[in-house]
Amino acid sequence: MQIGFETIREILEHRLRQEDIERLLHGLDESGKAQLFYRITELLRRTSALADIANHVSDSLSLDVLFPRLMEVVTEALNADRSSLFLFDPETNDLFSRVMQGDVIGEIRFPSHMGVAGSVFTSGQAEIIADAYLDPRFNQEVDRRTGYRTRNILCVPIRNKKSEIIGITQVLNKHVGEFDADDQRLLEGLSLQASAALENARLFEKVERQQREEAMLLEVSISIVSEIHLNPLLAKILAAATALLDADRGTLFLYDPARDELFSRVAGGIASAEIRFPANAGIAGECFSTGQVVNIVDAYNDPRFNPEFDLQTGYRTNSMLSMPIIARGGHKIGVMQILNRKGGVFGNADERRLRAFSAQAAVAIENAQLFEEVSAGRNYNEAILHSMNNAVLTLDAEGVLRKVNESALRILRCSAEELLGHALNEHFTDRNSFVSLTKNLLCKPWFPMVNRSGCMTLI
Repeated sequence: MQIGFETIREILEHRLRQEDIERLLHGLDESGKAQLFYRITELLRRTSALADIANHVSDSLSLDVLFPRLMEVVTEALNADRSSLFLFDPETNDLFSRVMQGDVIGEIRFPSHMGVAGSVFTSGQAEIIADAYLDPRFNQEVDRRTGYRTRNILCVPIRNKKSEIIGITQVLNKHVGEFDADDQRLLEGLSLQASAALENARLFEKVERQQREEAMLLEVSISIVSEIHLNPLLAKILAAATALLDADRGTLFLYDPARDELFSRVAGGIASAEIRFPANAGIAGECFSTGQVVNIVDAYNDPRFNPEFDLQTGYRTNSMLSMPIIARGGHKIGVMQILNRKGGVFGNADERRLRAFSAQAAVAIENAQLFEEVSAGRNYNEAILHSMNNAVLTLDAEGVLRKVNESALRILRCSAEELLGHALNEHFTDRNSFVSLTKNLLCKPWFPMVNRSGCMTLI
């Protein structure tokens, strides 16, 4: 007589009296009695596993903590060698898990349709695989890389209270015998018990990440707004963008309207002269021309990608996110390209983060470009004044000297300290008083040598 778990449940649920139990035992031989006690023990162990799940998930809102705890309970409850748990990430369409890698928690990700796990997640149907190596969906490369040998697999979807599939639980290599329908029901029960805690932890982690991102955006915005020099500003922007998206490196291209080109002064990992190319060329050119985000999962499978930079630097570009930098009034001033997201590919959330950040960066870049133009004009004027043989004196609206060139100091035989901050008529008196008179004439509103600040230049 074979005694299954369902039979044991019926016996326990009927709350048999002493004489009923004795009658049941009297009808069993020694083998049947041993099987009965084994099944009762197994049922109690599995029931306690459900309680263990509740105990293990009740005090934590961290996925880093929940993943190893739940896998430990599942592995023990199913009397298996090891187990894994993957949750679905709708932003990237991946299944992901957290595992210990040395002394730190690492993340594993793969597309939600790949392998046995992806198949179960997509179909929503649990599967028992008696021989993993005979299943074409099984990736043997993992075993070869780790030296492990997977024999059999039990994989079930994780459903929440609304029966929505939020991930999968997978158990490998049952110690005794093969996985059966009872194991499947137990694993489904354990997964359902844990689903609420997993969803809460994932939501909590998402809120925490958003708070960190908002704080980082604020900090970065303050940092870049305070920088008025263009080159340091561009370096800060690029460093902040790669950190914000947890990426490896990136490049920032500005638009040169005079030559209709995109050029880069800063590029992660590249220590070279300025890079220039037509404003409609390549992926950056398409992003700039169309004003649309370009999100590439595999750069080498995209015909627009130019691998020349990779060949020069020895770098390998995998994923790429290109974002137009748009200033006030929809005016495009450049493109930001971020490369190789460390956690996988760039998702919709990454696009939203980079779009928000590029809007802040656009304001800072425009201000820095204006400052650079003003500085260049000032330096040019300074160079002209420095090279002139004539004396040049600049006065404010009150007639006080504010600036003199070297020729003026030489001709007047005065030091800058003697002249600056003093009224013009303090130095030009008697037969030289015509200079002060000339100053008064020049201060008429129509005279072109009076500048916007109310200062006047005498030459």
